[in-house]
Formats: sequence, C-alpha cells, structure tokens
Amino acid sequence: MTATTTAPVAAAPVHTVKQPSARLRAWATRAPLLPALIFMIVVTQLPFVATLVISFFDWNSLYPDARRFTGIDNYQQVLTDADLRQSVWTTILLTVAVVVVSLVLGLVLALLLDRRFKGRGVVRTLLIAPFLVVPVAAALLWKHVLYNPEYGLLNGLLHYVGGPQPDWISNTPLLAVEASLVWQWTPFMMLILLAGLQSRDQQQMEAARVDGASDWQIFRYLTLPHLRRYLELGALLGSIYIVQNFDAVFTITSGGLGTANLPYTVYQSFYQAHENGLASAAGVLVVIGSIIIATFALRVVSSLFREEVGRA
Repeated sequence: MTATTTAPVAAAPVHTVKQPSARLRAWATRAPLLPALIFMIVVTQLPFVATLVISFFDWNSLYPDARRFTGIDNYQQVLTDADLRQSVWTTILLTVAVVVVSLVLGLVLALLLDRRFKGRGVVRTLLIAPFLVVPVAAALLWKHVLYNPEYGLLNGLLHYVGGPQPDWISNTPLLAVEASLVWQWTPFMMLILLAGLQSRDQQQMEAARVDGASDWQIFRYLTLPHLRRYLELGALLGSIYIVQNFDAVFTITSGGLGTANLPYTVYQSFYQAHENGLASAAGVLVVIGSIIIATFALRVVSSLFREEVGRA
C-alpha cells in the first residue's frame, strides 16, 4: 500500500467592508443642515457682531469722520442716564404687567375651553384670532377703533349709558399700551395652558372625584401643580417677546407720556439722534437680557419633554 498525501488547501482571503467612523457618520447626518446654519450665521450673528463692535465707539452718523473708540463708555451712559434708566423701568413694568394679566386671563379661558360644550371649536378659533393679527394692525385697531375720544367704541358705550368721555391714551397712556398687548398675548398663554390641562392624568382626576374632592380642591392640589411648568414656560416666552416690543409703543403713544421702553429708546437714539454707538450699546443689553430669559425658557422646555417621555 502506498500512502497518499494531500497538499493543504490555502484559505480564501476574506474581504471585510470597512465601516465609516462615527465622526464621518455624524458629519453625514449634519451636512444637510449646514446651508441653513450658514444662512442663520450670516443673517443673525454677523449683524450682532457688527453691533457689538459699534457699541464701543462714539459714533454719530451726522459726523462719521469724528468717530472714536470709547470702550465701555456707551454702556455706562446707558446704565446711568436718567432717561435710559426710566426706559428700562418702563420695560420691566410693561413686561411684568402684560405677562401676569395674560397668564391669569389665559388660565381662565383654558379652564373654560377644557370643558366640553357645543361650538367649542368655533369659540377656540375666535379666541386665538387676536394672536394672529399683525402687531401694528392690532395697535392701530386699539388706537382708533377703541381709544379714539371722538368715535371710539369705549367712549361710544360710555356715551350710551351717560358716562364721561375720557381721552384714554392721554389719561392712561401706559395702561392703554398694556391693554392692547394683553389682548394680543392672552390667546398665546391660553394655548400653552390648554395643552397642559389636556396632558393631565385623567385617572388621577377621576380618583380624586371618587374620593369626594371638590372642583376647587382638584384645581388647587392637582391641576395647579401640574400646570406649574406650563405657567413658567408661558411667562418666559411672553417675557422674551414683550421685552422687545416696539409696535404698540410706537403706534399708540409714539413713546410719549412716559411709555418709551428700551426698544423705543434704541430707535430714538439710532434714527432720531443718530447716535449709532449709544443705540448699539442699548441694543446689546436688550439682547443679553433676552438671552438670559431664553436660557431659562429652554430649560423649562427640556424639563417638560423629559416629563412627557417619562410619563410615556
């Protein structure tokens, strides 16, 4: 017998597909967003950087050759000038009054709309309508249709019952601006709080009713604590926008009678006094204040998302 030997067979090479790195995959998912990001930087950040640079100069557009670097002098003037300090106080007062009243009225309307009744969809649409009106148009509506002492609706109603005929804007200028803003921002607060009401745990509500809890007790111990985050969110978002409000002040009072807030003062400094540096410094302070408020608003929004995910 002869022994036969077999030659070893070489293993076929295995071709492995190289997987893309995590960094490459991350860039592939973010690449479609780059054009939008570049656009946002060009439209928003570059003008802000230019405003920040101008705020360090004494720059009057009537005398462009006389501009000079002054450091933080413009910021010191904004914080120490009596008129500018008054505009800051007016901004705070206007913002607090509008936000608080809008939240209270929005909560009342949200509680009413949370109940089932015939025509609820129509009523909800009508209540949302003021928020959809262009701000300048809303201010003109209040100035001419309601406040006008000659043909305004308010004085017409008072004349019908034999009451006085006041000049609303002259007698109560800041209140006139606040009323128009409350009318426009109450639907926004209502929508946020209505969303909060409709996210309540209905089983918990039914259990409380079975245990004999009254409507007030349910609202006090269940509904109101549940709405705390939504109230904070409404207050923060409302504050961000109302701090920057210009339309109502400009349209109704033209900044007179003690109603000039900080955005209107920036407008006066830039377009009327032509003080580019001073107006830029005031504008930067407004942006910083808005960023601080927006930071808290984002934290509230993220906490709401976490609560919803945890509940799901």
